[in-house]
Amino acid sequence: MTLRNPKLWLAVPAIALIFVFMILPITNMIEMSFRTPGTTEPFGEEFTTMHYDRILGDGYYWGVLFRSLFTAGVVTLLCLVVSYPIAWHMSKAKGLKAVFLYACIASPLMTGVLVRNFGWMIVAALNGPLNDVLLGLGIIERPLRLLFTQGLVILALVHVFVPFMVLPINNALRNINPSLIEASASMGANRREVFRDIILPLSFPGIYPGMILVYVLAVAAYVTPALLGGQMVSYMPTLIIGELTGTFQWPFGSALAIVLSVSTILVVALFTALTAKLMERSKA
Repeated sequence: MTLRNPKLWLAVPAIALIFVFMILPITNMIEMSFRTPGTTEPFGEEFTTMHYDRILGDGYYWGVLFRSLFTAGVVTLLCLVVSYPIAWHMSKAKGLKAVFLYACIASPLMTGVLVRNFGWMIVAALNGPLNDVLLGLGIIERPLRLLFTQGLVILALVHVFVPFMVLPINNALRNINPSLIEASASMGANRREVFRDIILPLSFPGIYPGMILVYVLAVAAYVTPALLGGQMVSYMPTLIIGELTGTFQWPFGSALAIVLSVSTILVVALFTALTAKLMERSKA
């Protein structure tokens, strides 16, 4: 009966893609996380919970997990602080100015991830331009070790993830009715009150998806933490890739991936619950 409806056939490709590229891999990873370690192969035939016991019972993995979640949170907040003023100016720009701003925002995405990270390695080296500038200004007395630090990882992630925050906020700001701002000003509200009571709540439909998108991308980032954090700063994605491709411990690597995924979902769910009232207010 349902197959006779031609409109439903249009959903078949999308359902097939979701099933093949999302449901099957996740299901396979969950199953793999319960497999026993293999001797001659990456995994055994039996099932066990030993990998989760090892992760949850070892403070090292808790520390790496917390560092990954915390770093992603800091990156998200910094992206929000940097992106909101940019999105505000973009929402007011027109013509060539708007095109120029869009090109500047999209420029980090036009550079390969390896090229971008090697560029940061050159800038942050002991004899790099950043240390030279700080020494020249007299801010520091000797070069700082910036490479392989959590601060540099955060800075590089903010650099590449700002566009994912700017664009949805810019879209939300453009959808705000200017008459609401004019009416508030005519009733005696100052700029701070207009921003707090009108602009910020109405722009939250852009802030919300931007923060979630940046947070999820920052949690799952691998290349930037691996290159700029090195062996000095460990993150969950680097541990996962190391287990999967380095030691070929597929079950343990899958268990690490599941723990990271569940933790990220819980953080996103908590953020959604805490901001539910603000989202409702923006729709009112």
